[in-house]
Amino acid sequence: MSKVADSIRRGLNEALACAEGSADANAFRVHVPERMDVKAIRTKLEMTQEEFAGRFGFSVNTLRHWEQGSRQPEGPTRAYLLVIDRAPKAVQKALQAA
Repeated sequence: MSKVADSIRRGLNEALACAEGSADANAFRVHVPERMDVKAIRTKLEMTQEEFAGRFGFSVNTLRHWEQGSRQPEGPTRAYLLVIDRAPKAVQKALQAA
């Protein structure tokens, strides 16, 4: 069998294992971007700086620094922003329950 077919089969088996919940969590890595466009995330959610900061637990001043490019969010915060970008309703629901 070709290398391409083997690669596709491995990928499908990994996807199936993830879907079934039997995948080895240690075998996967999460990619968190080095730089985040915080303003784009906020704009996509149609929120003001005050609304976004209040809803997700940031200070407005910190948010402004990120949007102006004078500072960048650090590792865990970048991961949090990535989740906000991809699943904002889930984050809001989780924060409401807290």
